[in-house]
Amino acid sequence: MLLIDDFKTRFLLGVPAMDRTHREFVDLVNNLGEAGAAVFAYLYPDLVNHTHAHFANEDMLMRETGFPAIKEHRDEHARVLGEMDGFRLRVNSGRIALARAYVTEQLPAWFAQHALTMDSALAAHVKAQMKKKGQG
Repeated sequence: MLLIDDFKTRFLLGVPAMDRTHREFVDLVNNLGEAGAAVFAYLYPDLVNHTHAHFANEDMLMRETGFPAIKEHRDEHARVLGEMDGFRLRVNSGRIALARAYVTEQLPAWFAQHALTMDSALAAHVKAQMKKKGQG
């Protein structure tokens, strides 16, 4: 069972870089949801590393386009990265139960909320800025 489904109908935002990164994030979460203990322990650091890069790319977009809600968006990213990094320490020491619960019970709902609110607002802002510059 997929933890995050309907990607194409629910989560495409119309900014190719964001859509590609979100697709990769969803794939990682879904793979972790189906993974046994050993594979989970192996793949979880990939999710954390990907999310760090994902949020750094969004941060760059926000800075480059003058996104007005940058502080709130950055604060949310910092909160999630703090949680993920904490669970990575547990996974690295062989304790995956809490990280698995986080991935299966928290991340799907968080992603849906974040993508449909904060990231949707960012995507609309990016598209408007591109249109102003004659790129859209």
